[in-house]
Amino acid sequence: MTTPPRHPKRQAQEHRLQRLRAAAPTPPVGPGAIPKEVAIECGWGRLILAHTFDDPQKLAAALREERPDQRDIAFYVHEPHVLLASAPQELFLDPSHAYRLTLAAYRPARDRRRGFTIRRLSGAKDAAAVNRLYALRDMAPAPARFFTEDRDPQAMPVFVAIDDESGEIVGTVTGLDHVAAFGDGNGATSLWCLAVSPSAKHPGVGEALVRRLAELFKARGLATLDLSVMHDNEGAIALYTKIGFRRVPFFTVKRKNPRNEKLFIGPTPDDALNAYARIIIDEARRRGIHARIIDAEGGFFDLTWGGRTVRCRESLSEFTSGVAMSMCDDKATTRRIVASAGVAAPEQIVAGGEKAELQQFLKRHGAVVVKPARGEQGRGVAVGLTDLAQIDAAIAEARRISDTVLIEEYVSGVDLRILVIDFKVVAAATRLPPRIVGDGVSSARDLIAAQSRRREAATHGESRIPIDGETERCLAEASLKLSDIPAEGQQVIVRKTANLHTGGDLNDVTAELHPALAEAAVAAAVAIDIPTTGIDLIVKDATQPDYRFIEANERPGLANHEPQPTAERFIDMLFPLSAARPKT
Repeated sequence: MTTPPRHPKRQAQEHRLQRLRAAAPTPPVGPGAIPKEVAIECGWGRLILAHTFDDPQKLAAALREERPDQRDIAFYVHEPHVLLASAPQELFLDPSHAYRLTLAAYRPARDRRRGFTIRRLSGAKDAAAVNRLYALRDMAPAPARFFTEDRDPQAMPVFVAIDDESGEIVGTVTGLDHVAAFGDGNGATSLWCLAVSPSAKHPGVGEALVRRLAELFKARGLATLDLSVMHDNEGAIALYTKIGFRRVPFFTVKRKNPRNEKLFIGPTPDDALNAYARIIIDEARRRGIHARIIDAEGGFFDLTWGGRTVRCRESLSEFTSGVAMSMCDDKATTRRIVASAGVAAPEQIVAGGEKAELQQFLKRHGAVVVKPARGEQGRGVAVGLTDLAQIDAAIAEARRISDTVLIEEYVSGVDLRILVIDFKVVAAATRLPPRIVGDGVSSARDLIAAQSRRREAATHGESRIPIDGETERCLAEASLKLSDIPAEGQQVIVRKTANLHTGGDLNDVTAELHPALAEAAVAAAVAIDIPTTGIDLIVKDATQPDYRFIEANERPGLANHEPQPTAERFIDMLFPLSAARPKT
């Protein structure tokens, strides 16, 4: 009987596994045996198993082999002082703690979280989504080929968390089975690259990923699960401790490079920079442009190249005139200017006029938006108001921000931010209002606080959900108070505005942006004559041409649109010739 030929894809997979196994150290004979000088390729860099090296000089030599685009880690270092003494100018002790979970003692969680599903990584699309998460968390990406072709999924399982509603990947974790990877006789495993999206609306994603990995390795009969975590990452340490991890006396050593410089040079003025200033300074320095911090807390800095200096505050540069800033500062003025240029804008009146005028305005539109004429970051904005009592309360709140308050026609749809740099569209993202998901145990106040902690951690303190009159009004629409406990799985929008600073989420839509929306954004920027701006529109969908202009921001957050090349295009605008220089 003739054996049918194997499928070419299956043959390629078998050949790849054979190459991986041939390259791995020979498994040791006998319990507790450990092979020598092991370094495992992980895509983002190599995991160097320090306890497999007898000679610190050889371990230091292995760390010197780190490639410029990767981050190698020497883990299980028992005597870091000896290793550092062998290469003190090249290596540093990473300020992280090691934790271990004894798998025999591990107990699964009694309550299973809902709203997302954990599964194995599968295909190039998953790999791209995982790398986007890595970028959001300032982690080194792995080549897509590594995930799909070069990785042995038995030795290095990668799990992803999928939001059941949107289908998006909102979390990932990588494990390493030391027995399958290099024949470790101690039954050890380790956990790497735990990353959860800042926009994950369901609690417990990180915990579920860690538990899924622990349960896989326990089912294989393995002994321990180890990890390394930064000493000041209190949230992660609390999570690991809750699951059952305990501190162990292992250390992590890395090679000094520009990406981890802040860990070994000590405090610098850069430490006080927020993400919006840092992304620009990092891009400038990659091009050899000198950056001088003027006031880190305020985000002020100078960039100097080719004998020319440009002063900036985050994405606001001296290229933006005081007149353009004044136009953006007054939302009523902004609306008039862009409307005169043919950009569609909602009808608007100023609060404080005759009551009859307000009543007629409300009757004409059914619902309105109240917002301060001056202000930023969504403060004092109330959306979708339908009665005079709500409007009066919102006007009083908005007057805390600005003496002049605007009442605007409410246009239903999705908030869209279009980033325009040098009068070209660079990025676009829909902005979703913050929401909580009930677990049947926690109060609305506690769920909001937990969501705020996740947003603050992900944005370096830039984003949080305020608890104020707008929050209470949104909860009341769901028949809830702050002290009430939403039902398990119940989703509640806690603010109608989708501003990132008040807890909103971003969804990149640059690739599918309708040309009419891009044209409107550029037309608004040209009318204001502002070279860098975030144009806010209300749209039915980013793929459709219908829109209404909301406002223009003179200092948009470039970091919010990663991985789009926002900082690159900003530096291109400031120093056009630097774009042709090779980036190191």
